[in-house]
Amino acid sequence: MFEAKFKEYGLVDIATVCPDILVELKYTTTDNFTGHDVYGDLVKAYFVPEVAEMLARVQARLGALKPGWRLLIYDAARPLSTQRYMFEFVKGTPQEKYVADPSVHGFHNYGVAVDLTIADGGGRPLDMGSGFDEFTDRSNVGHEDELVAAGRISSEARDNRAFLAKLMIEEGFEPNPDEWWHYQKYSLEEVARHYPVLDF
Repeated sequence: MFEAKFKEYGLVDIATVCPDILVELKYTTTDNFTGHDVYGDLVKAYFVPEVAEMLARVQARLGALKPGWRLLIYDAARPLSTQRYMFEFVKGTPQEKYVADPSVHGFHNYGVAVDLTIADGGGRPLDMGSGFDEFTDRSNVGHEDELVAAGRISSEARDNRAFLAKLMIEEGFEPNPDEWWHYQKYSLEEVARHYPVLDF
């Protein structure tokens, strides 16, 4: 169901734009903060065409710098119905800041956000210091040196985060200060002028 709806909204499957990018949607598994499969049979990552092309350029740059290394996508476009379901899990808790309020929409709800990491030549995700959907300050961006000094993440993880950030920011993506894995295009005000929210 999701795929047909995404296509109706003009979104594209990243594999049709850049087949070198790996996709492992965490919300099609139970390996996420809800502990449930919330995407059903969805296994493809969808984005607005502009963002898909941006990711393809990031992958090309990554491949040139580190042959065999690939972007690994954990989440992409997300409909509002799923956003509402996810928000209920964290509403009223300290983790609420990690999940966008569906009443004001989030970047995933427009198809302009990506959750991702980097995989090495063997397809193994690099050490980033915390896991995907680890809603703690270890996942926050901007104080990696302090985390290394406290022994909470490795210096390798700090360097890997910096490498990912450099690749993404140079292509025009903006990082999320709370999640090392999340990048988006536009501000919420800008994206609402460019694209419709995925309201299904």
